[in-house]
Amino acid sequence: MASVAHVEEWVDDCATIAEIEAALVDLRYRHSHGDQPDLRASVLTHLAWVPPEWQEAAADTLAGLGERHPSRTLLLFPQADKEDSLAAHVHLECYELAGIERHLCSEVVELRRRGTRAEAPASIAAPLLLPDLPVFLRWRGRPDFVSTVFGQLVDMVDRLVVDSAEWPDVPSAFAELVGQFDRVAVSDIAWRRTLPWRRALARAWPELPDRLTGPPAETALVAGWLEDRAGVQVEVDRADTLPVGGDRKPSDLLS
Repeated sequence: MASVAHVEEWVDDCATIAEIEAALVDLRYRHSHGDQPDLRASVLTHLAWVPPEWQEAAADTLAGLGERHPSRTLLLFPQADKEDSLAAHVHLECYELAGIERHLCSEVVELRRRGTRAEAPASIAAPLLLPDLPVFLRWRGRPDFVSTVFGQLVDMVDRLVVDSAEWPDVPSAFAELVGQFDRVAVSDIAWRRTLPWRRALARAWPELPDRLTGPPAETALVAGWLEDRAGVQVEVDRADTLPVGGDRKPSDLLS
C-alpha cells in the first residue's frame, strides 16, 4: 500500500455550500499546476453517515482505504443537539505512487450538520456529488429504516453499505434490511466477513455441523445461508469471534 505523502487543508468551518464548492475548486486548481501536478482519478462519491459514537472508527476506516478507491468522500456528522448551522472541513489526502514523483489525491469533506439541518442531509450532500459517478453510502450503526433522514440519503445513492454486526437486534433487524432490497443495492460487511467461514463449510460438504458458534450477526447469516442452499437447519451459539477468518481490517472489508 502506498504511504501518505501529505494532507493539505484548505479551510475549516465553511458556512455555506457555495464556500465548500469554492474550497474544492481551489484545491483542484492548486494541484493541477506545476511541473508534476498531482493526480485526481475519482471513481465514486463515498458518503458516510457517522453518528458521534462512530466518528473515531469511521476515521480509521477511511485512512485504511488509502489510494485503493480514490474518491470524493463526504463524512456526514449529525449534531442535532447544537444550534442550527453547517460547518465543513475540506482537505486533500494524497498518496505516493511507486516509481513516479506525482501523488494520487482524494478529496475529503467533513460536514457537521447542526440542529434542524441534521434532518435534511440530502440538501447538503446532493450538490457535492461527483457527476456521472456511482454514489455509495456507508451507514454506521443501526439505521432507522423508516426515518426521513435515512430515506433522503438512500434515495440519492446507488448502493447502501451497512455492517449488521453493529446492530444490537439481529437477527430480527434483518427483516427491515430486506425491505430495502427493492429500493437500493445493499451490501452487508458482516456477510463479507463470513466468506472464509462459508468456504470452510463448503469444503466440508456434505459433512455439515448441526451447531454454529460465532458473533450474532455473522452466525445468523451463515445459518440462513446453510438453510437456503443446503436445506440444513442448525442451532446457533454466541461467541465473540468468528471460528474462521475474522482478521480482516474494516477498511479491507469495505474496499
